[in-house]
Amino acid sequence: MSPPSAVRVVSRCVVKPPPRPRERIPLTSWDTSFLSMNYIQKGLLFARPPLATADLLDHLHGSLADALGSYYPVAGRLATERHQRGDVAGCSVSIDCGGHGAEILHAVADGVAVADVVPPGDVPRVVQSFFPLDGAVSYDGHELPLFALQVTELADGVFLGFACNHALADGAAFWNFLNAWAEIARARLAPPDARGALTSRPPLLERWSPDGGDAAPAVLPCADPSALVERLPAPPMRERMLHFSEGSVSVLKERARQELLAAGDAAGASAVTRFQALASFMWRCFARAWRRAPDEETVFRAAIDNRGRLRPPVPGEYFGNCISSVTTGPVRASELLARGHGWAAAAVGRAVAAHTDPEIRARAAAWAAEPTVYTRRWFRRNDVFIGSSPRFDMYGCDFGWGKALAVRSGRANKVEGKASLFPGRDGGIDVEVVMTPENMAALEQDEELRAAVSPP
Repeated sequence: MSPPSAVRVVSRCVVKPPPRPRERIPLTSWDTSFLSMNYIQKGLLFARPPLATADLLDHLHGSLADALGSYYPVAGRLATERHQRGDVAGCSVSIDCGGHGAEILHAVADGVAVADVVPPGDVPRVVQSFFPLDGAVSYDGHELPLFALQVTELADGVFLGFACNHALADGAAFWNFLNAWAEIARARLAPPDARGALTSRPPLLERWSPDGGDAAPAVLPCADPSALVERLPAPPMRERMLHFSEGSVSVLKERARQELLAAGDAAGASAVTRFQALASFMWRCFARAWRRAPDEETVFRAAIDNRGRLRPPVPGEYFGNCISSVTTGPVRASELLARGHGWAAAAVGRAVAAHTDPEIRARAAAWAAEPTVYTRRWFRRNDVFIGSSPRFDMYGCDFGWGKALAVRSGRANKVEGKASLFPGRDGGIDVEVVMTPENMAALEQDEELRAAVSPP
């Protein structure tokens, strides 16, 4: 492939929701903790839609405006309120639902084809140019749009690159919004007599509160949240997409189960899930690729949805952040590899099982006593972090011209040792892996990984 030309942004427009009374929605601890993290950047690659470019942009503009009628916080901005308690200064952040607008950019990638975006091997760097608000952190939502779409024309297709403020929404809320928007867009292109009632449920915008009442704003121990924001440069990384078929994931699960049965852990064997099997497998692969000293410790972490774990449960359409992370205990690298896949899967399972309603509430109370925000320093050496989820309906986002060819992500929140799970287009699970060039070269030679990965 010859080096592509630079991606050119040729126009941009602001999309506003229908007029409505202005309100503010306070950020919870889950929302506020993401103020220093990058915007979520996820994108969908499509074959060329059967619409002229001007019609395509009008179609996306009009359907987004309709979607913002229910999801009006997406068109807002962040606002800071200062608090003073005696000599102690604090602040809280809320979403100012003032109808400021989301943004749509139109760009052209000269000389770039669909095949250039999804070649075998590494994810090409040009993909990073398909996303708006690159480098922005959630705090920047005080001035920048909370949501933006970049429509990038390719030689034979189009890439829709979405950027969403992470203090506004987590992955589940983000994909719920995109699917609701896509359903509206499909209906607009359908013949009038073929349009049925929309099935997407409206978002739940009221923020969760531990006592079940109105959510109080999460207060940070500073006069301005910008004091907690870090903008550390990211080192060069390589990214690869690995595909695990349904059969491959089943083999990993059965292997972990059999190892636990052989070790006399029948309870652990019966509890093994597909997630535990694949996540622990990647943990061990990363540990081998890093070639750390035998006594160096490693930890597994994963983002976890709190909605179904709280009592009472929080509805799935809750629009905001409702996630935490689960963490295994530290284990020496040599021990992780010597004890086998089954032991690692059980360790991941115990971390997930311990994340119950009392644990979630205890963490919320601990955050209120000592507030903080995530920064890149939170991702420590030798830690493996699993994000995203194959349960997100990424390929359901049909805007009226068919199913996406592939899902890709931008540069946001990429660190050494991070893996993101996506649904496979036609089944199975895709894993996006991020590592330094040296460590990725070692990972590519891992025999266990090569045996488990399926052809795309």
